[in-house]
Amino acid sequence: MKACNAFVVAAGLGERLRPLTTHIPKPLLPLLGNPVIESVLDRVSGLPVKRIGINMHYKWEMIRDWASLSRFSDKITLFKEVELLGTGGALRNAAPMLAGSPFLVHNADIISDIDMNHLLEVHNSSQNLVTLAVHDFSAYSNVWIDSGNRLMSVGRNAPSGSRTLRSVAFTGIAVYSPDFLALLPEGASSVVDAWIRAVSSGHCIATVDVTGCSWTDIGSPLSYAEAVREALAREGEQFHVSPAVECPCGTRLEGWAVLENGCMIKGGNSIRRSVVLKGAVVEPGAELQDAIAGPGYIVNISTDPVNHSIAEEARNILFLKEFSGHNPEITLIGFGGSDRSYYRLRTAAGSGILLKSAVADPDYIRQIAYTVFFRRHTLPVPLLLAKADKEGEALFEDLGDVSLYVWLKCCRDPKKIERVYQRVLDTLVTLHTRATENVAECRILEARLFDYEHLRWETDYFLERFVAGLRGIGIPDALKEGLLKEFDLLARTVDSYSKTIVHRDFQSQNIMIQDRDTPRLIDYQGARIGPPAYDLVSMLWDPYYQLEGEMRCRLVQYYIGGMRSYLGRNWGEEEFIRSMIPCRLQRHMQALGAYGFLARVKGKAYFLKHVPRALLYLTEETGAAAAEYPCLSEVVKLLNDKS
Repeated sequence: MKACNAFVVAAGLGERLRPLTTHIPKPLLPLLGNPVIESVLDRVSGLPVKRIGINMHYKWEMIRDWASLSRFSDKITLFKEVELLGTGGALRNAAPMLAGSPFLVHNADIISDIDMNHLLEVHNSSQNLVTLAVHDFSAYSNVWIDSGNRLMSVGRNAPSGSRTLRSVAFTGIAVYSPDFLALLPEGASSVVDAWIRAVSSGHCIATVDVTGCSWTDIGSPLSYAEAVREALAREGEQFHVSPAVECPCGTRLEGWAVLENGCMIKGGNSIRRSVVLKGAVVEPGAELQDAIAGPGYIVNISTDPVNHSIAEEARNILFLKEFSGHNPEITLIGFGGSDRSYYRLRTAAGSGILLKSAVADPDYIRQIAYTVFFRRHTLPVPLLLAKADKEGEALFEDLGDVSLYVWLKCCRDPKKIERVYQRVLDTLVTLHTRATENVAECRILEARLFDYEHLRWETDYFLERFVAGLRGIGIPDALKEGLLKEFDLLARTVDSYSKTIVHRDFQSQNIMIQDRDTPRLIDYQGARIGPPAYDLVSMLWDPYYQLEGEMRCRLVQYYIGGMRSYLGRNWGEEEFIRSMIPCRLQRHMQALGAYGFLARVKGKAYFLKHVPRALLYLTEETGAAAAEYPCLSEVVKLLNDKS
């Protein structure tokens, strides 16, 4: 594709966004820690772009300072406007940079996944003077096009004799031929007026329909909040917390929340479905809900948390007196890999978590049985409030939204992090000792072994879903023969170790943190009888969060001390230590296989962000076990070479 230039329109006053834009220009509003304009440049930089022009006027010094530090600084040319020049005057002002080749124009406040490569290709293969990206969006539809998708008029009202025309909305993204610049007068002007002059003089301004693409115009506080929520969803997250933000004891994050760099949270408060910007102070006892908080202001946003497609169905299966007749607020929660659905039901009387799964789902049956058994033996799993007559539906205690994974996003004292992990390991010791000693009380769990067959399934899953499926690496036959023998050896080795109940997905997203930093367990329906080291390494070598090395060593010893204290001489400590590397190999191959499956098959691409750390762990482990598993070491080298 031919090289081009780009121009990002960023000079506006952002009046509809006030008071958010009182202290910061609209292009620099943060979107999960990065300015909105940076999201635009991320996408534009993926095109064959030589230079990126940006016009600026309102608080231009802040845009200048951002540009000087941006990773795109070597491509950026800034155009300061002493007086606003309008959309047309801005392009005329940048004509020295834009003349000579087609150029892309992108509004700075538009977040989308529109295929701009395709837009450029359509323009370059045509005789169009301008090619506009448009979509079906009735609230903004004012571009009138004919049956050949050519622009005929612009305006909310249909032009006379327009029976054959239809209206669409301009997305704020377009490609221009350099000849268009000659239609722009000196000084301030509107690009729309130039479009109309171009059409009147016989030029073709065509459109490309991008209906169905994700598109957000950050023009109001509500649309900004919606853009934040959509960004969280793309990342598979409920919360974004700047690493510099401290979350004192008693801070409750609920639903979704964003705490941007430079805000202050004083603790003992609730932040629910809200954005907290730089300079905002959330005082003790405050309840921030459906709001954007900034320095000296709070803007209420009318978010609608209810998932209407399931609300009526959920109400039909309510079976607790606490909820019946209260018209509960119903919210879909969670971004995990499960096909089961979880909904929060909330009323003034309280809240609960509704589980909905397929009829005869074996995981549902196990979750009910394991919950009763684990609670009997003091494991901190949620209370089963009620089970519906209809199989596949149950209501559990609401443990909140703050998992250990979320808790660790806040700036924490390392000593406090270690204390919380110790509490988590206390729970693990209980699972591996007291609960295991009584497993005969839960026959469905006692009979569920994490054995050779299942271990081999995990390593085949790694080959199929990650090596071949995600990375597209074919293993030569000679290497594969040796690799399968090593997988056989690894499975037999792991299967030979002493066994306890194991959670089997014991990682930071499955530990909920409640008041006073108390850990609670979830997602335990996959528990089996297997080697206890599998759980320990899952937590301490967790791809979702990397512990500092010395702290990890201390935590390993803390767990060993807990097991020794409970079991005394009956515990095989030496065998346990030997089992850690084989269990780490097994666990991280399973995790990488799962990430490949969830990203490629389930369309949950946000799991890919955890691949680098999981692969790093696997690289360390194959280095430590290269003598026993040389073929696996070779495969991991191939994976790293293709990273």
